[in-house]
Amino acid sequence: MKKHTRKVLSLFLTLSMAGSLCVPAMAADETSGEGAANDVVVLHTNDVHGAIGSYAKVAALKAQYEAEGTDVILVDAGDFIQGDPTVSISQGANAVELMNMVGYDLAVPGNHEFDYGYENLKTLSESAEFPILAANVTSNGSAAFADSYVLETDSGTKVGFVGVTTPETATKAHPAKIAGLTFDAGDKMFADVQASVDKLEADGCDYIVCVGHLGIDEESTGNRSVDLLAKVDGIDVFIDGHSHSTQEDILAVTDGTGKVGDTVLTSTGTELENIGVVTLSDGSASAESVKVADLTAEDEAIAARAAEITAQVEADYGTVFAKTEVLLNGDKDPGNRTQETNLGDLITDALMWGAAREGETIDAAVTNGGGIRAPIQVGDVTKKDVNTVLPFGNTLSIVKVTGAELLEVLEASTYCTPAAVGGFPQVSGIIFTVDTTKPYDQGEAYPKTTYYAPASIQRVTIESVGGKPFDPNAVYTIATNDFMAAGGDTYYAFKTASANYDLGLPMDEVLMDYITDELGGVITADQYGQPDGRITILTAAAAENATRGEVYQALYELAGKPAGADKATFADVEGKDYADAAAWAEDNGLTNGSGNGLFEGDRAITRAELATALGRYASLTGVTVEEGGMSMQEAADYDRIPAWALEGMSFCYYGQLMTADSNGALNPGGTVLTTELDQILTAFGALNVAEAA
Repeated sequence: MKKHTRKVLSLFLTLSMAGSLCVPAMAADETSGEGAANDVVVLHTNDVHGAIGSYAKVAALKAQYEAEGTDVILVDAGDFIQGDPTVSISQGANAVELMNMVGYDLAVPGNHEFDYGYENLKTLSESAEFPILAANVTSNGSAAFADSYVLETDSGTKVGFVGVTTPETATKAHPAKIAGLTFDAGDKMFADVQASVDKLEADGCDYIVCVGHLGIDEESTGNRSVDLLAKVDGIDVFIDGHSHSTQEDILAVTDGTGKVGDTVLTSTGTELENIGVVTLSDGSASAESVKVADLTAEDEAIAARAAEITAQVEADYGTVFAKTEVLLNGDKDPGNRTQETNLGDLITDALMWGAAREGETIDAAVTNGGGIRAPIQVGDVTKKDVNTVLPFGNTLSIVKVTGAELLEVLEASTYCTPAAVGGFPQVSGIIFTVDTTKPYDQGEAYPKTTYYAPASIQRVTIESVGGKPFDPNAVYTIATNDFMAAGGDTYYAFKTASANYDLGLPMDEVLMDYITDELGGVITADQYGQPDGRITILTAAAAENATRGEVYQALYELAGKPAGADKATFADVEGKDYADAAAWAEDNGLTNGSGNGLFEGDRAITRAELATALGRYASLTGVTVEEGGMSMQEAADYDRIPAWALEGMSFCYYGQLMTADSNGALNPGGTVLTTELDQILTAFGALNVAEAA
């Protein structure tokens, strides 16, 4: 870009940009810009998280496109001020300085832009030479940021941008640091964005690009980019962040098209592994990613400044203070957001130790897996390593909760396990199990969050706390971090605890002291080579599928094992435990087998087959249900229900025996776990009792 006509200014920023923001053109790289005179290229980054050493390559690629005569716009989709000590020690100021040097045209705040507080972000915005956009964020009822922004290129193309930030920020940032802020979610967020898009269309924009920090993770369902694009019209391109998704991930969730409807969806991963390249040309849009490792050209001034910042951090944080014999798992999935890890064990052990050192009598410790941001490699351990693992500046807090409240937070914080969730609990002093084959019984939403309390405890069982059998009526003293004590993530029950106070000890310092003072400066394989066995995750892969024989045997027993049925005609039931059940089911029209003369009682039953059996048995016994609520025809895979199963699926759907999953699908061809079968038959038995009454 040579000169921009900026139609909408950031709430915190008033700039007059008469000159260029681009860097000097660099020598040609292996990756050609391949621009055309009338094209507009939108370069984009997201979730940089302190990877400042690659900004010099971003600047060089931008300059290369411009040298070829292409109009270039450079944007970031959030999480640019946090993640590594090179940016976290300055609370993001170093990141903004480098982004100014690169020539960013706009950015959207990610949830981590609020880690150091809203006031800090406002201060950074005053030094940023680019606007910050977020259509769905308000401060005490007024817009916290500009919602949209228009750039007009030298060739006369008008590109309108709208920004949107994940509503999860309400619980992923420390509540005290975002006081007064509201992050619109769901339909309200969609309406915010639609209003901004409509405004840009009225302004005559040739293209409309939404830059969002929403992501595609399952834990964000209802507030993802794909959810928004199903509700909002008029967006040509959605540049995404938050879930650290690559272009390959985007292709996977869009059936290989890279589009949701007519909108191109794109994202670059994390830590500047890639630079996104969106080309706007002749009314159409396309997206690709360029691997930063494949680029060699760099802007010398930016590379030098990044190296200077890194050297300063190394001088302050690079001193070796310990060693580890084992790799400490800092991964997200599989890792700290899905299962127990050795690093999670180490950190929570340190929290218990640190609290006891201060004279507290502690039963257990809990920290959120999403707060563990990096691994620690085998070998020397530095302060920088620890600060990279724990970059938020959290402090050690104490809460006192009942056993029932502790059970609630563990149930709530594993609601989507085995899918990753930031609130996943890493623990010390607690042994518990999560049965993921059971559904999460979603209750009321926690205040001012995107998370829901459990209406009942279905998935989590606690074996012991503090080495003693779990007691739901006991009061336990829990060491945690100040973010969770304030109700962050899924831990609202901590916020309302009977006692809640902060010891003021930085978590990273507590961890370093534990390693040096308690472990003697060496993290050994004997102590932390493997997870300690504190958390057990039961998954569908480990569970058994219900069989056809089990289902018809259960119905036969429910009917009281009536005698008098003719011998089954199926050729494969002789000598089977379910032979009488098969004969009874055939005689009463509940099944014709698999249509090949066989009963196939040992085969896993499909959801469609189970629904059909239940529907026919209900008809036999006079049990009926009334249609109500959302029509079954609105299910995402309604057209995949076989004609022979429609009646049974309808009975089970409206009888709430089988409901759609989080993606709105009924999955008629899916198998049924034995644990699910037990729940379905229990619910069916309740219908039977109600009908009899």
